[in-house]
Amino acid sequence: MTAFLPVEALSSLSQQAQSAVVAANMQPARSAGAASAPDVALASQSVPGSFGQLVSDGIAQVNSQLIGSQIDLQKLATGDAQNLHQIMINLEESRLSFQLMMQVRSRLLEAYQDIMKMPI
Repeated sequence: MTAFLPVEALSSLSQQAQSAVVAANMQPARSAGAASAPDVALASQSVPGSFGQLVSDGIAQVNSQLIGSQIDLQKLATGDAQNLHQIMINLEESRLSFQLMMQVRSRLLEAYQDIMKMPI
């Protein structure tokens, strides 16, 4: 069911994906005390101002997971992978999050169509 990208496609990752690799490599380097302070800041910023912002944040989160999966696949294809089990877990998480996003999209579209069919 899941289609994997060929090695050529993996080698041509976007600049955004490569910057995500750099950010992911720098993130574990933070100490536990420093990691809790941004989490508090993110929690206060994550209160959405509108429904559109909530949807945009969800799509951005799914996109970042998919980019991370592409990076993991590229590492696996080049033989740079350290932990195959973690790569497979990350791939499955990104696949499930994408499926959830598509289900939410379908439900939203269906609800919109129902509203449009209502008499005024």
